[in-house]
Amino acid sequence: MSQPLFLQPVFQERIWGGTALKDQFNYDIPSDKTGECWAISGHPNGQSTVVNGEFAGKTIGELWNEHRELFGGHTSPVFPLLTKILDANADLSVQVHPDDTYAKEHENGELGKTECWYIIDCDEDAEMIFGHTAGTKEEFVKLIEKGEWNDLLRRVPVKPGDFFYVPSGTIHALCKGTLVLETQQSSDTTYRVYDYDRSDAEGNTRELHIEKSIEVTTIPHRNADVQPSVEKRDGVEVTKFVEAEYFSVYKWQVDGYSSFVQDQPFQLASVLDGEGTLRVQGESYALKKGDHFILPADVETFEVEGNLELIVSHV
Repeated sequence: MSQPLFLQPVFQERIWGGTALKDQFNYDIPSDKTGECWAISGHPNGQSTVVNGEFAGKTIGELWNEHRELFGGHTSPVFPLLTKILDANADLSVQVHPDDTYAKEHENGELGKTECWYIIDCDEDAEMIFGHTAGTKEEFVKLIEKGEWNDLLRRVPVKPGDFFYVPSGTIHALCKGTLVLETQQSSDTTYRVYDYDRSDAEGNTRELHIEKSIEVTTIPHRNADVQPSVEKRDGVEVTKFVEAEYFSVYKWQVDGYSSFVQDQPFQLASVLDGEGTLRVQGESYALKKGDHFILPADVETFEVEGNLELIVSHV
């Protein structure tokens, strides 16, 4: 029978992590330095597991390899997307990600990493690093070598509800006091440019990747042209944030009852707030804040009822 695939996330501890994933979503986190919830993941470094139905206990990677029909027969060799929630309790390193071509050659066939962020919550004065000021590669290298980070890095203010599209090659960093849902290509390749000269509990500094960063950074910086659009219909307001090469991302603000037709091979959904009910083929599934699920290809129609905010994506 057609049914959604509800998922058990995987949690990752980070030097910059905190407790917001427990405080805001009631997750059972491993420590007070928990930085990442890998909510919908088929990546070998942290795979989500199905918790309901005939595929309970299976990882997304196993389903991708053994039951490709659930995903409309998509041809990617690996599950292509990764949904995370990030708790930036301290500043993340300034970083950049490679594109597919560079990653395939230099990172053992790994995908590149284009990503995007939806700001769930943040401090009143929160900001992020997004891009750089260098006009040429020579200027970029010079500012890095001199450590003139305040001159090189662009800082932008953020507020809850903001959306940022971050193509590969973009210098970026989440800063202290932000809670973010990230939709990205399924990749775990990050090149650190600057880490504030921090050390871990053992006194070790984290590895930097200056040469690779210089090779993959887009110079000069280009802001992606993102033009969100809003569609209102019975019971739901759908905001389309981006429709791009690797993924499309939407916010569904459900208020009451709404019916949907599945017009994609499969969709990923995360409940960021509220509670309600998902109905598929006459079966009801409770939805609450912090739930994550996949609507596979054989779910042709479905209904959502309640007061909920969801972030939904597809390839």
